[in-house]
Amino acid sequence: MQDYGQGEADDMIVRVKLFATLRRHYPHLGIGEPMPVELPREATVDQLIAHLRPPADDVKIVFVNHVVRKGDYVLNNGDEVGIFPHVGGG
Repeated sequence: MQDYGQGEADDMIVRVKLFATLRRHYPHLGIGEPMPVELPREATVDQLIAHLRPPADDVKIVFVNHVVRKGDYVLNNGDEVGIFPHVGGG
């Protein structure tokens, strides 16, 4: 993972919840357990995804504070982010 520094004044923490198959990349997380992620201030959703490094094309939809957001959305300190994979079913 890319190192964004530790405790820098210009860093922020967002709380990330990974759902369904995305959780397997972080097996230490319980179901629905948020993971604090440190990023530089004004990081975008795309930068968060790049930091987490899921397999290519695994991320389908991202919610920030319960609102669907696109990759260029700028995150804020304390945001809650939910990341969902493609879902299949019939």
